[in-house]
Amino acid sequence: EATHWTAPASRVGRDLSRYSRDRSERAREELIAELGSCFLCADLGIAPELDPRPDHASYLQSWLTVLSGDKRAIFHAAAHAQRALAYLHDLQPTEGQDRQAA
Repeated sequence: EATHWTAPASRVGRDLSRYSRDRSERAREELIAELGSCFLCADLGIAPELDPRPDHASYLQSWLTVLSGDKRAIFHAAAHAQRALAYLHDLQPTEGQDRQAA
């Protein structure tokens, strides 16, 4: 959800105007969000949830549809996810800011 939060133009600027009307656009954004979640968990040392959820199959199918139709989709999604992660990291206070707050 944190990756979705980064989408507005005032943050990283992913266009979600067609998210609710276009299944392909929804699948692309969900792939970005999932990759962003994986990147963030890896950075923070959080183990992924291993139990499958009921909606996993539908998510995977939507991603496979996008990925099979666009060979570069995974690279675009990973780049967007990386930009979202960089934005989230930039929101964290630096060591000097931590000391000032204390």
